[in-house]
Amino acid sequence: MSTKPTILVTSAAGKTGQQVVLRLREMGYPVRAFVRQKDNRSDHLALAGAEIFVGDQYAISDMRSAMKGVHRAYQCAPTAPNGLHFNAVFTVAAHEARLEHVVTLGQWLTAADHPSFFTREVYLADRLTGLSPHPSVTQVNPGWFADNYMMGLKLAAQLGLFAMPLGAGDQAKNAAPSNGDIARVVAAALSDPAGHAGKRYRPTGPKLISPNEIATTMGRVLGHNVRYLDVSQNMMVKALRAWPPSNYSEAAVSQLAIYAEEYRRGTFAINAPTTDVEAVTGQKPQSMEEVVVQAVADQPDMRRNRFRRTKGLASFAKILLTPGRDLRKIQQDRDYVSLSAPLFSQDCGEWLTDHKPTPTH
Repeated sequence: MSTKPTILVTSAAGKTGQQVVLRLREMGYPVRAFVRQKDNRSDHLALAGAEIFVGDQYAISDMRSAMKGVHRAYQCAPTAPNGLHFNAVFTVAAHEARLEHVVTLGQWLTAADHPSFFTREVYLADRLTGLSPHPSVTQVNPGWFADNYMMGLKLAAQLGLFAMPLGAGDQAKNAAPSNGDIARVVAAALSDPAGHAGKRYRPTGPKLISPNEIATTMGRVLGHNVRYLDVSQNMMVKALRAWPPSNYSEAAVSQLAIYAEEYRRGTFAINAPTTDVEAVTGQKPQSMEEVVVQAVADQPDMRRNRFRRTKGLASFAKILLTPGRDLRKIQQDRDYVSLSAPLFSQDCGEWLTDHKPTPTH
């Protein structure tokens, strides 16, 4: 029987949650994986030795039950307009359960008056978790994930186009962190509260890269030329609605469009890359090529053939024919809280002060 403390991982079926569970199990920690339902993902976690807890993360009663006998936890809010509600439920339950340490997944963009409703909720959630000294907290605040580019991988595989609204193709605007590197930082912080309490980390990839370089990397892995195409925000929205399989809700799409604007403004390039991944985990961060190789391995239908190319052309035609959506109307219809004078991150004095480049020696 393990003498190590039990760790709760919320959103355990998610992209970072799954890998945090697996990493902690490799380190010998008892893990309780909070999932919405049992499926192949939870089965995989159970095979790794995790205890599966099925419940509603937005219900305080379920969160209280999930935290019984737990000492530490990973707070990973779902990408949803009720993220602040989740974080409030988590914070109350964590305080009641007297957890010793929590690692939170936040955002590099987080600013008080940001145009993104989701981002403003993260800002408030960060402050909620810091109101009490118990439990201690480590914040992990990545920027634009490497995984975000992978939603354009099928188009790259079938038609040789990497199409996203990222601005000029020759400008290096991001050092994208992999899901695995984010998970490794989280797991390391959960395993050593004394060494990481009160710290804030920004995992990144090893270097700033441009959209053209991402396209070239995809082409090298796929075995054929891939060209970057800077598309409009409206085209991205149409693609996310039409290109199968789309796992993005309209709510998420409305916010992703705002993050794409931050990308074009160069916000993700500020103070990047960092050395946080290697400093915290002892391992160098994964390259974009490693991320693409893994994504292709996970999706064997990526390899080009005549049938898939024809199917890709049909899907591209479907994108062109799909009606666009007014993103402001989406937010209005959902009654999102709106601000009269929102500020992108670099326009916010508080954000600039809090995100000064780290001096190099």
